[in-house]
Amino acid sequence: MRVQQPDGIHHIAIMSADMKAQLTFFTQVMGFPLRGLFEMHGVPGGKHAFLEMGPESYFSVVELAGIEEIPSTIGITHAGTGAGKCAKGTMQHIAFRVPDPDGLIAMRDRIRSHGIPAIGPIGHGFCRSIYFAGPEGLTLEVSCQVAELDPAHWVDPKMLEECGISGEEAQAMLNPPPCNAETPVAQPAFDPAVPNLAYPPEALKHILATPDEVITRQGSYDQPPVAA
Repeated sequence: MRVQQPDGIHHIAIMSADMKAQLTFFTQVMGFPLRGLFEMHGVPGGKHAFLEMGPESYFSVVELAGIEEIPSTIGITHAGTGAGKCAKGTMQHIAFRVPDPDGLIAMRDRIRSHGIPAIGPIGHGFCRSIYFAGPEGLTLEVSCQVAELDPAHWVDPKMLEECGISGEEAQAMLNPPPCNAETPVAQPAFDPAVPNLAYPPEALKHILATPDEVITRQGSYDQPPVAA
């Protein structure tokens, strides 16, 4: 049977102006071992790092020239706290997972042992969390599941109404329909009304008109930077 949905997060990527500071924090404070650090594929001069969170699950850091010149502002680019605002479409916070409440306390103690404040644990019914900050304005959380996230109890009809979601739309969200399209599905033509990657329009039209096999052949980087 073909996969109908993602089964987890392969990697989360954050932008950095200081790769070393981020790698130091996430290896030493969070305990994620460094698994990859190489020139970003297709981006000469860019740096791309991968730190392992679990099997086939990574935290990724990207460093590009000139990032330090881009303003970073709490309330616009960064939320600053789990309850803070930031621009639409940006990452409000990251919550990492531990298996149980004991693991949550162990992680809180690890973070504090590096001199970094960690608040909690705080209960949310289905999970418990601690909250802390990372380099360059990151808002971070560690959580453990303590009960089933049952939509019968956790999807609030009042919130559905406030979001403008009808009963029929809610059912489709609770039970997403399978994709029954015949494979392969042809690449859609450029349409500014749908979400698009932020390439210049003419460049994007060219990319979308290029056959998949050509994109794969020309854009892939399959060999590691250090020979076996």
